[in-house]
Amino acid sequence: MAGEVKSLNYIDGKWGWPKGAKEIKSVNPADTRDVICTIPDSPAEEVDRAVAAARKAFTGWRRTPAPGRADIIRRASALMTERKQKLGELVTRECGKPIGEGLGEAQEAIDMADLAAGEGFRLYGDTAPSKVPNKLCMTVREPVGVCGLITPWNFPIAIPSWKVLHGLICGNTLVLKPASDTPKCGEEFVRALVDAGLPPGVLNLVQGRGSIVGEAMSHHRGIQLLSLTGSTEMGRRIAVIGGETGKKVSLECGGKNAEIVMDDADLDLALEGALWGAFGTAGQRCTATSRLIVQAGVHDKFADMLVKGASRLKLGPGLQATTDVGPLVNEGQLKTVLEYIRIGKEEDKAELVLGGRRTTQGALQYGWFVEPTIFKGVTRTMRIFQEEIFGPVLAVTKVATLEEAIEAANDSEYGLSASIYTRDINHAMLATREIEAGLVYVNAPTIGAEVHMPFGGVKGTGNGHREAGKTGLDIFSEWKTIYIDYSDKLQRVHLG
Repeated sequence: MAGEVKSLNYIDGKWGWPKGAKEIKSVNPADTRDVICTIPDSPAEEVDRAVAAARKAFTGWRRTPAPGRADIIRRASALMTERKQKLGELVTRECGKPIGEGLGEAQEAIDMADLAAGEGFRLYGDTAPSKVPNKLCMTVREPVGVCGLITPWNFPIAIPSWKVLHGLICGNTLVLKPASDTPKCGEEFVRALVDAGLPPGVLNLVQGRGSIVGEAMSHHRGIQLLSLTGSTEMGRRIAVIGGETGKKVSLECGGKNAEIVMDDADLDLALEGALWGAFGTAGQRCTATSRLIVQAGVHDKFADMLVKGASRLKLGPGLQATTDVGPLVNEGQLKTVLEYIRIGKEEDKAELVLGGRRTTQGALQYGWFVEPTIFKGVTRTMRIFQEEIFGPVLAVTKVATLEEAIEAANDSEYGLSASIYTRDINHAMLATREIEAGLVYVNAPTIGAEVHMPFGGVKGTGNGHREAGKTGLDIFSEWKTIYIDYSDKLQRVHLG
């Protein structure tokens, strides 16, 4: 096993361990004997220090021309490109996903840096004609101020890149709290920006528990914006705190995503999509396919194909090239998934047709592995149809028509991602219009978002903001409207 290392806080340009702080271990979920690093169990005072540093750095960073901010982000992109293999392996080792996914995540952060750097040469506002002569009307983007960013463990480099890079290019200063399950990934992402020349105080990293660090960030009066990717329960709580403290709040929360398979679908293609969508990252994506809605004419055939395909998936450590499905991230998530499998077994008419157990064979006994699990005969009132499981569990539901399929897909408190497999363009177009989701795919799985397009959902998935793409700038900036009157007289727009 690799030697244990410390992952430090980064505040006001200095790496350090808070005096007297206890240790929290980050372990490899595929082999918990492998301790990746220890992090400080930071006290709330570390958040105070980080916010003070960010506030001090804000004026200088805000006044740095956006193309100058872009130069630093572009250098960070180059450094991450040089370190891509190391970053990908770290993602795999710390959060468990197969190495191809880990390298893909590193590339996503690189792509996001390139996108954000490009926005530094745009950040466009608008000009518009005035109602009166000799007057200019225009808008510009202004930074919000100090932003608190709370990021999850399932995309420990990619999601920080969405938030941090858009926040920086808009001229904000930041306090980042990565997930305590994947702290080293957060640290290495920050190091790339520091090594690229980011000034002290502009980006600050505070490691620790959400109940202390995240709580302190949520309530801190010196933070103007909170951006969270996490559970719906946590998001609702953050929304309340944001309202009480006057913060802008951006929430990206849960999903219960459906793939629809119509009678006329390319079943081999739909199978590939279902397997990748449901069991990629061991189902630990907010966009994972957790509901499969299949039209009656192909239901039985497709269910058989699905079971055969999923039974061939190989569980194992992500660094093994033969691994298709890695572990769950920690023991708590393992218990949650196994509890939902128990619930599914007890729910009326649901039939467990594959998996349903923890795997402890050989070296897998040291990790948090659950077999790919499939239930048939799932109805819309069942908990495994309605509730987010966040694991390799797929619920299959039979429907008669496209209308019933869309109604079933929309029967959820969430609205993040959905997909439909069909050769009928009329069906595809109707589905893209009627499905209640922020992301809709045609003949593709529910996962696969690209960095230049808006990411986010509706209903219980979030509070309406989008990340990535140019829309990712909106939460991190305020619009300022400027009027320049060069008429040398008082002009009253609304008289007469």
